[in-house]
Amino acid sequence: MPTDALLDRFLTALAPLDPVAVWAHGSLAGGDYVEGRSDLDLIAVLDHPVRARTVWRIALLHARLRAEPLAGRLHCTYLTPGTAADAGRHHLTWAHQRLFRRPVTPVTRAELHTFGRVLHGAPPGDVLPPVPDGELAAFVVRDQRDFWRREVDRAANWTQDVWVDLGLLTFARATVTLREGRLISKREALDVLPGLGAPGEVVADIRRRRYDGAPPPAGEWVRRRALLTRDYLGPAIDGLVAGS
Repeated sequence: MPTDALLDRFLTALAPLDPVAVWAHGSLAGGDYVEGRSDLDLIAVLDHPVRARTVWRIALLHARLRAEPLAGRLHCTYLTPGTAADAGRHHLTWAHQRLFRRPVTPVTRAELHTFGRVLHGAPPGDVLPPVPDGELAAFVVRDQRDFWRREVDRAANWTQDVWVDLGLLTFARATVTLREGRLISKREALDVLPGLGAPGEVVADIRRRRYDGAPPPAGEWVRRRALLTRDYLGPAIDGLVAGS
């Protein structure tokens, strides 16, 4: 299986950096992984500061993996035990074939505690502090209000499959987290969306592409789907934020 082969090669290449732990989160850990479509979302905890030489070694490691099938979908954020507890800190991350820095969000931290998959070393509970319910809820509200609601008004985004899929699925997951205090997978979010009033045609479109192997849509349906999605998401996000 290409996913297992890539993970094995990644762990072997990472071993000289003496990782304390390597974890999977997202679809790979949550039971919703679709090979060739889902990202491989990883966290590596190193036992030493991430200084310039370590950054160079990490960049070289990922560059050498590029020939592997699915390597473009492997994303990894690098922590240390001394920096892992700071939820606001930006950590070195390899994603989309480049290095940059980003935080490990409360949602990711909660996923790791709830269903994180240990690929190597210590479990998340030994390194990461638990995420308070209030912190998780506040982050989810900010993400819907400050990012997704703004993006709904940018019409050009919504002709793209990725925006339709993530916009609706993230909204459904946010709604369940705020109402019930739990995390759900993307597959579960698809089941939740009709009950939240999402347009059935769009939900069916997502399901066909993600799980039935249907080709990307074209023509008039792309424009109609964008309109349906935006008309639904704007008021839905406003209602969720107002009630939180």
